[in-house]
Amino acid sequence: MESILNRLSDLLVYDAASPMLFNSGLFLVLFLLFLLVYQAVQGHRRIKMLLVIAFSLYFYYKSSQWCVAILCGVCLSDYLLGLWLGRASAPWLRHGIVALNVVLNVGMLVYFKYANLLLDAFTSIRGSTFDPLDVILPAGISFFTFRSISYMVDIYRGQLSPCRSLLDYTFYLTFFPPLLAGPVVRAKDMLPQVEANVKATPQMMSEGLFLIMTGLLKKVVIADYISGNFVDRIFDNPMLYSGFENLIGCIGFTIQLYCDFSGYSDMAIGLALLLGYRFKENFAAPFKSQSPTEFWRRWHISLSTWLRDYVYIPLGGNRRGRARAYANQFATMVIGGLWHGASWMYIIWGAYHGLLLVLHKAIKRVWKLPEQLIGRPEVKLANITITFLLIVVGFTIFRAPSLETVGQIATQIFTNFHLDVASQFVENYLMIVLAGVAAYIAHITPRTWTTGATQAYVAMPVLWQALLLATILFIVVQTRQSELVPFIYLQY
Repeated sequence: MESILNRLSDLLVYDAASPMLFNSGLFLVLFLLFLLVYQAVQGHRRIKMLLVIAFSLYFYYKSSQWCVAILCGVCLSDYLLGLWLGRASAPWLRHGIVALNVVLNVGMLVYFKYANLLLDAFTSIRGSTFDPLDVILPAGISFFTFRSISYMVDIYRGQLSPCRSLLDYTFYLTFFPPLLAGPVVRAKDMLPQVEANVKATPQMMSEGLFLIMTGLLKKVVIADYISGNFVDRIFDNPMLYSGFENLIGCIGFTIQLYCDFSGYSDMAIGLALLLGYRFKENFAAPFKSQSPTEFWRRWHISLSTWLRDYVYIPLGGNRRGRARAYANQFATMVIGGLWHGASWMYIIWGAYHGLLLVLHKAIKRVWKLPEQLIGRPEVKLANITITFLLIVVGFTIFRAPSLETVGQIATQIFTNFHLDVASQFVENYLMIVLAGVAAYIAHITPRTWTTGATQAYVAMPVLWQALLLATILFIVVQTRQSELVPFIYLQY
């Protein structure tokens, strides 16, 4: 009896060393229990909403403890400011309400994410030493503050009516699938579904299960395996490895990050489908991109479109001349880099991508591909290869702890490449190679194949769906690391 009580108490206690994540056994068990109750109360809208809100707040508590109070505070603040904005008619008052919302949200980000970076820079200028503040970063704060800002701005622009129900808005902002690491779901896309009291169809549930399975495979079988068995070793000490191994390590991290992050998005979208809510896709085969511009239309779509609509366009977009448009685009990408965290490496990464976008648009204006080469397979392959390598360089900056590490990796690649170790590398890291190649091949297959696989699963009898799900879960359990590996974007 005592052991049972201890286990029950563990469910109520926050454990920083063991947060509840989508890839944890605890979440799987609790979600299945939650889903059974959810199905039973679907006909009672208010009870269903209170159930989802309670589970979402519990889920967030198990990830960030007392920071759940911040999330609740943002819900109340947005709701009241939204009603005020909807009733306000004076332009100065409407501007002021939106500005207040932005200041509150950005102020939280500055304190929790950037206080130590800013204070360190300030004390460095003064020539004094700095003891970092003991600031706990609330999980997912960047994601729910972005959703908060978009809600207020959309009301201001007349694209959305203020939410009249505090329960509906709390449901939207606390909804657990996208809460910790996205996608950045906008109120104008989700609130109509909340108000309509949608229900999951059998097809939606099958689609959701398929996405959850693919997300688990991406995260546990590929991303975690590549990371723990090879990539982390390269970035921890690149000088111990040849240039060839460093290059493969950088490519490996690019694949790892994609599988980790898109795996989370797949699971979030899949879990929402099980509950009857449909989100837009967040990744659209980004490594098929033929230019940096196309890459940002395919990678983390919810963030890139958010930055476009709420940063780039307010800065002036392309309405004030070409030079200003380039400057706005560069500034937007720097802000996007800074959004990822309080590190100069993220800012450099954002500036790198801003430069790529500006150069791509500038080159397109002065040089156009001869008409006879447009659409040719070899040209397409060259564009995809060059773009992918440029992206790898960017993610090397993103992953490296310092510019010194980036310099060491570059030194090894350009001065100590040693292609002759390739055969030995394949022999020693065969499973790493197979996992990476399999992930990339699956990624570049035609979209119709993915759609066809989803439709085939949906069309299966329930028994076969359950057997396939059980098989995937068995593979995940057998290949998972001894310790739970958090999703990379949980820190953002």
